[in-house]
Amino acid sequence: MFYRMFLFCVLFLISASASIDFEKIKTFKADFVQTITNESGKEITYKGKIFVKNSGKVLWEYSDPIKKDVYIIGQSVIIDEPELEQAIFTSLEKNIDILQLIKDAKKLRENLYEARLYDNIYYIEIIDNSVKQIYFKDELSNKVLIEFKNNQENIDIDDSMFLFNAPEGYDVIEK
Repeated sequence: MFYRMFLFCVLFLISASASIDFEKIKTFKADFVQTITNESGKEITYKGKIFVKNSGKVLWEYSDPIKKDVYIIGQSVIIDEPELEQAIFTSLEKNIDILQLIKDAKKLRENLYEARLYDNIYYIEIIDNSVKQIYFKDELSNKVLIEFKNNQENIDIDDSMFLFNAPEGYDVIEK
């Protein structure tokens, strides 16, 4: 579920609505704030940057409250946790049909869209042709809000940014 959520959010950034000319978007970079609230109202907030290439490469760089990088390349996912000196290699559980997502996204009102994926409902706010936030409840009934700021499209993002080599001494976990 964790990885599917990340991939879905990224895909929606580059294909959210007909009002955004998504075919012209080749890369995307933004700062993000991700707030997760459990059913008891307890909240945790993560901050970082996201980098996306339309070739299926994604990097979520978490900087606060801990350093963590999540690499997504196609169906492969690598979670680099430097503070734990470990890297987790896994793959996405389910495929996501981007074209179907685009077709299924419904405009609820100005600036607000809804999409459904694997029994979850996602709400996407788009202002001035830019994704500002994504809101949904995950499979554990946590409320998840991801806000995007300083969005940049079609900037040069080198492919080497999406490469990960575990440093010597790292624990490598394959799931």
